[in-house]
Amino acid sequence: MAAKKDYFGLDRLISIILAIIPFTAWICGVVTRISEGKIVAGIIRIFGGWIIWILDLVCMILKGEICRILNV
Repeated sequence: MAAKKDYFGLDRLISIILAIIPFTAWICGVVTRISEGKIVAGIIRIFGGWIIWILDLVCMILKGEICRILNV
């Protein structure tokens, strides 16, 4: 089974490292959502960055993908 990839198709370990660093997690989360066409979710990530950063970090470590709660 192939490993899940997130943040621009990078491997899970690299995505976890990017998710640990708050600034890169914020940038990657915003860019990922906007590139998926989810503009509202990207805007929410811009303004609710710290709360969503914690959710992304937990989801990345446990599931290997960023939080999909905000699929707006």
